[in-house]
Amino acid sequence: MNNKNTHCDFCGKEIIEVKKIFSSEKAHICDECITMCSSVLEKEMLQQAKKEFQTGLNVPIKIKEHLDDYVIGQIEAKKVLAVALYNHYKRIDKPIHKNIELEKSNILLIGPTGSGKTLLAKSLAKIMDVPFAIADATALTEAGYVGEDVESILSRLLAAADFDIEKAKRGIVYIDEIDKIANKSESATSGRDVSGEGVQQGLLKILEGADVYVPVKGSRKNSSAETVLFDTTHVLFICGGAFVGLRKDEEKTKNIKMGFLTQEEKEKQAREIEAKELISFGLIPEFIGRIPVIAELNKLSKEDLIQVLTEPKNAITKQYEVLFELDGVNLEFNNEALEEIATIAYEKDVGARGLRGIIEKLMLPIQYEIPSKNDLDRCIITKEYIKKEKDVELIYKKSSATKTITKEMKYSDIEK
Repeated sequence: MNNKNTHCDFCGKEIIEVKKIFSSEKAHICDECITMCSSVLEKEMLQQAKKEFQTGLNVPIKIKEHLDDYVIGQIEAKKVLAVALYNHYKRIDKPIHKNIELEKSNILLIGPTGSGKTLLAKSLAKIMDVPFAIADATALTEAGYVGEDVESILSRLLAAADFDIEKAKRGIVYIDEIDKIANKSESATSGRDVSGEGVQQGLLKILEGADVYVPVKGSRKNSSAETVLFDTTHVLFICGGAFVGLRKDEEKTKNIKMGFLTQEEKEKQAREIEAKELISFGLIPEFIGRIPVIAELNKLSKEDLIQVLTEPKNAITKQYEVLFELDGVNLEFNNEALEEIATIAYEKDVGARGLRGIIEKLMLPIQYEIPSKNDLDRCIITKEYIKKEKDVELIYKKSSATKTITKEMKYSDIEK
């Protein structure tokens, strides 16, 4: 038992100043010091684990295995990125070896919306000890026009490196929606194409490697803005885009075969995208020449979408399970429910990105009611609930009886 005169041997606080003091025969420690020590230990363990983890990521196979934890499918694209990152590390270590300069190979990711292009790039950021920045090509315009200059991309990278220019020079940039800067048709524009070919021309120098004056803060250069000379020679650029209609003529005539395919048929269906197709789409040859590595991502199948719901470390269902756990409730999605959600996403053609929107709509009325439910043990999401045929299944702790939320509670907010 602690008496009124007991004090913490670490911080000196009396028992009346803290919530609790733990005592042995000769020593005492308060709850605040225990919390502080626990926090320090946890931080050190995380730092050590991160250090060991990054040290182990020294070969493409390990990098690809890490990407597998976050992105479902897209095996070939992950291999391309793993090799690119591996070579990027080597290039940073030894840019010149035996009088041979190691040049970078920028990457172009092509795939439909929701196939994982951005997620692949973001997942790389989780394992890198180099600065990483994401930019959107749709916001870029040719220098001198309203919008962001191409140098703003490097400003983001510089900010990601805490304005350490030497560190930023070794970074990686992901430029999304790169297909949106393709040349517009003559009928769609008059005069200069300031957000199309003009941007492509502006990107050429930073993709290949050049000394560029970059504003330290802000997205546009002006006479009073502080700038710094940025050499992009060793900055790796990954570009991504959906390129809708790139193969529209082929898609109209192509017969998709079901069942087992011969190796020749597989190779035919998996034909690589050629440079001339990208030129026809609207990218200039000089731009394509500076992005030699092209990786194509496939549209996710229904089975892939089911895996996306459950398998990645940050899967949306796992996030909701944690949210419910914080309210003391166990959330379960049965297999049929997961299949129904994947079917909805597949039929709407929204890809993995659309899964969150579908689940958000389904879970909104439940999240509205659950916090006010007492002694609730489990909440089970079923196929019937998703199809609006039955109410959500709730199981309470005391009676172990199954109860449900009424349909009025379930759909009223959505219908409004």
